[in-house]
Amino acid sequence: MIKLVFSKKYNKMLDNILYKFLFRNTEQSKMRCFTRKSSRLLFWLVISLALLPSSGFAQVECPSIKVKIQNISNNNGVIACAIFESEEGFPNKFMKFASKIMLTQIEGKDASFEFSDIKPGTYAIAVIHDENRNGELDTNFLGIPTEGYGFSSGAKVTLSAPSFSDAVFSYDGGHLQMSISLDY
Repeated sequence: MIKLVFSKKYNKMLDNILYKFLFRNTEQSKMRCFTRKSSRLLFWLVISLALLPSSGFAQVECPSIKVKIQNISNNNGVIACAIFESEEGFPNKFMKFASKIMLTQIEGKDASFEFSDIKPGTYAIAVIHDENRNGELDTNFLGIPTEGYGFSSGAKVTLSAPSFSDAVFSYDGGHLQMSISLDY
């Protein structure tokens, strides 16, 4: 709390200014309900309200898609999370066809992303644990992924990567939270 201490001379001068400002004509100055002390109290009340921290007020949550990535096996590389608006390039060519991509360093077993400015519509999300930071999901000679991956709507890999329609979800433009667990 901020407490300002001024001399009596300053307080008297402040009283006179506030009194003249609040009661400009003689008719108003005859009002007894508002004394000089009350005008000083009002002044300090206004000042203290103006100095309240903005964090004390409720903040409106912005529309967004929050994605929590779970089951990260190690802290090597980065986690890439990509949102696709169509099946074009899904899920392998996220660097070229995804409408939004976010990367984060890995700290622990979980990571979080928040995508804002997303229009209502249908989307699919692909996530990879890019351990060697080459911008793609590495596979072995049989095409089986050697890095972690995950998809929205619980889409699973069978003999190939899931299709856009397997991972699609609807977004109404409000606030959406989802969780994607990585498979290795």
